[in-house]
Parts: sequence; C-alpha cells; structure tokens
Amino acid sequence: MTARTEPATDWSIQEIARLAGTTSRTLRHYDDVGLLAPSRVGHNGYRYYDGPALVRLQRILLLRELGVGLPAIAEILGREDATSAAAQATALRTHLDALRAEQQRLARQIASVERTITTMEGDGRLMADDMFDGFDHTKHEAEVTERWGADSYRTGDTWWRGLSPQDKAAHQEQTRRLAADWAAAAQAGLAPDGDEAQALARRHVEWLSGIPGTPGHGSAPVKEYVVGLGEMYVADERFAASYGGVEGATFVRDALAVYADRHL
Repeated sequence: MTARTEPATDWSIQEIARLAGTTSRTLRHYDDVGLLAPSRVGHNGYRYYDGPALVRLQRILLLRELGVGLPAIAEILGREDATSAAAQATALRTHLDALRAEQQRLARQIASVERTITTMEGDGRLMADDMFDGFDHTKHEAEVTERWGADSYRTGDTWWRGLSPQDKAAHQEQTRRLAADWAAAAQAGLAPDGDEAQALARRHVEWLSGIPGTPGHGSAPVKEYVVGLGEMYVADERFAASYGGVEGATFVRDALAVYADRHL
C-alpha cells in the first residue's frame, strides 16, 4: 500500500514567498518590524509559517494592495489581535466585498473590450452602448444636475472627456487610493479629529478642488459643499460602499466636518 501523505501543517519561508508572490527578504523584513513572526524556526535556522501566520500574511498583503503603510498596518493588526476570530473574519469580509466590486467592474470592462475586438475582426458594426460598459461616469448626470446645477455637470463632463487615457487612469487610481486609505483608517478606529484623519481630509479636499465643476474649483472648496458631501456619503449606500460601508462613510463625514470647521 502507498502511504498517505498528510497535508502540511506549516510551510517554509521559500514556499510561502513563492505562493504569495513575494520574497523571502520581504517576509524577513515583516518579522524584523514586528508584523509577521514565523510560527517556528528550525534547527537549521529556516523559518516556517503555520495557518494563522498565513491568514495574517494575507491581511498584510491586502492592506498593502490598498496602499496602507507598514506602520498603519501594524496598528490595524495590533487592534485585531485583541479581537475574536469572528471579528477578524469580518475585517476580511470587508476586503472581500471591495475585491468583488472591483472584480465586477473589471469583468464588465473586459467583456466590453472583447466585444469591440470581435466586432472589429468580423467587420461588424461598432455599437457605442456596448463599448463603454464599466467605464460610465455619466450615469448620475440627473443627480449631479439636481444637486449642483447643469453647469457643474457640463463642466465636469467636458473636463473628463478631454483627459487622455493615461490621465483618466491616473485620476481613477488617485480616487481609488483615497477611498482605500479612508476605509483602512476607519477600520483602524482612528479618531476623526486626529492628525492622520485630518491629513486624509486635507487630501480629500485637495482632490475635490482639482475637479472642474465642483464649487470652489481651483481654490478651497466651499465649506457647505464639503460638509454636504460628507452627509451624502453616509446617506447614499453607493457612496458609502466606497468607504467600507456606513461606518466608514460616517468616519469620512465626521473627519471632513472637522476639517471644514478648522480650515474652510
């Protein structure tokens, strides 16, 4: 009879580096800064990682993907270490929801580009409605017009259409990173009036002032506009989802309100 091979209970640093798409040097650095200690060290000095260590590494990599720095990750994980496994699973679920939303958006873009290629190769007729699914920035036209006026929408729409593909991608990445940093800060339990939250609020206001069509474009946005946006983030689930849900959006609202009172 062939002996059954038992599944591994831990993995070497080289195996984990390969599976996680990182390097042994990075994993050793995570240990040096107190983020991820090996579950055991062999007699030969090799480091090994068990299941809980892998879960922790997954959290670290997810937070790094969001652009969170190592000191902030250490603070977040330090808070999670004091919570139950169920609470830690909830934190992972927040990441999962964000990843699924991004997956759906990318799937729509992929399908759109595939349809364009198929049509072009078959000498078919290109249909505009099919070409830009997943790229739409005008779906809230009526809402923007109602809230801030037709001029605001037209100005913003003209600006967006005039951007190069590279500039559009850069703006989308800036927006994504800002939202991710807000969500991570809220998850870390930071105070809305603290230095880190207020630095994010300043970034947010600077981001707003760079969008033509917004009140105060090119200078400091109007105080009422910033405060009103914060309220909208909480009230509208579409916006709240960008910041990790209502709790995250509430954190953004409160931090923006403090910043507006202090600086606008």
